[in-house]
Amino acid sequence: MAGVNRVKPIAPGLRRTVSKLFRFMLAMGAVALLWGGFIQWRMATLPDEELPPHDVGIVLGAALWQTTPSPALKERLDRAVELYQAGVIPRIIVSGGYDRADSLLTEAEGMRNYLVEKGVPSASIYLENEARSTLQNMLFSQTIMREHGWTSAVIVTHRYHAVRALDMAQFLGYASPSVSPMESSVLTMAWHKSRETLALTKWQWDKMRAVFGYRPVT
Repeated sequence: MAGVNRVKPIAPGLRRTVSKLFRFMLAMGAVALLWGGFIQWRMATLPDEELPPHDVGIVLGAALWQTTPSPALKERLDRAVELYQAGVIPRIIVSGGYDRADSLLTEAEGMRNYLVEKGVPSASIYLENEARSTLQNMLFSQTIMREHGWTSAVIVTHRYHAVRALDMAQFLGYASPSVSPMESSVLTMAWHKSRETLALTKWQWDKMRAVFGYRPVT
């Protein structure tokens, strides 16, 4: 009929290509869901067990509010105080550099001040003032440990973060590192767990590349 526009049928080759692409996207989506679920399971099941004495505890830095640890960082520091008072760790490394360019203190300095207020002697606190990432936290703290001949460490951080930190410590050659993970009552966990899932995925990719000589960016 004149004036009627007819829709051209999709070519068989194009139809097959679209179908394969759709199946591939479904498969990748399923893999992503399984991987994300696996990471969430690892976070949820990481044990918070009673620990034997260790040489040192390593508190991983987080944001300072001016010169005061943020509520989330206080949670980590309060756990370190508990471990210190229980005799699990006789000394503490606080690890973290400047949170922002205009910061007055490094994260480590702010953490040290808070610990001293809580009764931990300053002589038992060792500052790692340079780290700007979790990998640097673990790497630079390891240097302090080697300088003092310490071999056993407890990593102190939130549960969602502890899986990656512990894996990094193992990658760097820590001798049987332990972790003391805690939940948070102040953080928006959906956001932090989602972001940590991406960070842990990137870290696994970096480890795989390291097999071929790539050095993970610190």
